Amino acid sequence: MSVWLTDQQIQDLIKEQKPLPPDYQQRLRLKPKRGHHESQLTITGNNGNRFRVILRKSDYNSMDFTVILAYLVPNTNQVFRLRRYNGKSHEHTNKIEGNRIFGFHIHLATERYQDSGMREDAYAEQSDEYSDINSAVMLMFKQCNFQMPSGTQMSLFGGVFDE
Repeated sequence: MSVWLTDQQIQDLIKEQKPLPPDYQQRLRLKPKRGHHESQLTITGNNGNRFRVILRKSDYNSMDFTVILAYLVPNTNQVFRLRRYNGKSHEHTNKIEGNRIFGFHIHLATERYQDSGMREDAYAEQSDEYSDINSAVMLMFKQCNFQMPSGTQMSLFGGVFDE
């Protein structure tokens, strides 16, 4: 059985405060996998929902990366992708609208794309708010209501999520 969420449910999950653990930078450091580097971090939001941050970056193309905020659906093994921040390594086409995106883009889960039988996050919008995996992570933290541990600051500099 597939999970189906309304736009309001999706927005409520995005707005839920998501406290980062004090060691989040170390836990999100990319580790080698086959052909890419990857990391994951599971977080419990203030309303009790569980989320997973997933980072992937190609070994061969620094613009080929993805930063994902996923909702872990209770009592299932399903992962529902709420947001996906992609690099500019490929072209994306929104199937319903028919428009093409050639640069950095953010995939957004929508009720409309689910209704059409597509992946929940098949819709995307072009973005000039990030330029690499580190700034994509920071933008996701800002847009999706992540709470920094006390005594830390959000910084777009330093490459904290690189291998």
